[in-house]
Amino acid sequence: MEITDLQKDLAATFRWTARLNMHEGVANHFSVCLPGSSTDFFVNKAGIHFSQIKASDLILVTKENIEKLKKKPEIVDPTAINIHGAIHKKVAHAKCIFHVHSKYATILSTLKDPTLKPIDQNTMMFYNRVSVFNEFGGLGFEEESEKMASALGNKQHMLLANHGIIITGETIAEGFNALYYFEKAAETYLTALSTNRELNVVSHEIAEKTAQETANYPIDLAGMHLNQIKLILDKEEPEYKN
Repeated sequence: MEITDLQKDLAATFRWTARLNMHEGVANHFSVCLPGSSTDFFVNKAGIHFSQIKASDLILVTKENIEKLKKKPEIVDPTAINIHGAIHKKVAHAKCIFHVHSKYATILSTLKDPTLKPIDQNTMMFYNRVSVFNEFGGLGFEEESEKMASALGNKQHMLLANHGIIITGETIAEGFNALYYFEKAAETYLTALSTNRELNVVSHEIAEKTAQETANYPIDLAGMHLNQIKLILDKEEPEYKN
């Protein structure tokens, strides 16, 4: 089977996530739908460290093979199939899904009030665009995954209370860029809280304006970000494309 650009791009994001130390052992998972589909998607093979993932390590889950794969956890992590399958199917805008237990997003998820308040440009980027799944009920098997998909609704992203973060995007570049900036935003917010000083929270109007301006930026910063990552990997870790 010929390796696609989707696989190469997604493989690059795994490698870069490892460099950013946002991975967790051989857990966590990213996925991308085939063009025009909400049931067929690539997801990482079970048991491979993010720093080692290659394009060929991405498994194509389809409506025809999904039930068989659910019985083969050595090929695809069952929580990956359940979480990504449920969200792709139910949420039309979630063409790409990035799920991690990164340090700052996970710390944020443990707070009684995990709202990311708008205190800088990065936190404002996510203003009113993150839902909170506040019903942790165990690992992401079928019942839990269906609840997650319903909780995401029309928001782009979802903080999983006591768990981690789910970031979605229409494209791999958009989704990964949001993942990168959410972690930075969470780090800024939590660091600000640690000062025990009063936060300078901007108004609803300014936060929403900034979020809209970021979403409608006149150049494709997300695409440029991913292209630069691939240029570096092409020189330093070219096997990611294999």
